[in-house]
Amino acid sequence: MPRDAAPREPREPDDVDFKLRDLVVYMAKGLVDNPDDVLVEVIDGGDGGQMELRVNQDDMGHVIGKQGRTAKSLRLALGAAAAKVDRRMGLEIED
Repeated sequence: MPRDAAPREPREPDDVDFKLRDLVVYMAKGLVDNPDDVLVEVIDGGDGGQMELRVNQDDMGHVIGKQGRTAKSLRLALGAAAAKVDRRMGLEIED
């Protein structure tokens, strides 16, 4: 973001944001041993939005992967799906 650009106001999530969230939930549940503990929250909706993924502490290694490769793949898949609907979406993994 350019230095003189004003930070944008957070936006409420819309249907597209919730569909992208469901994609992340689906992928994360396939990776972990405790799928009931997977929680994805849309922090900021719209283009340039942000999501937060939380899993059971015992499953952090499954979600991050060796040298962060699995986390990078989750972000890449989310970015590709968001690009299909002409958006950008970030993913934070909370520990």
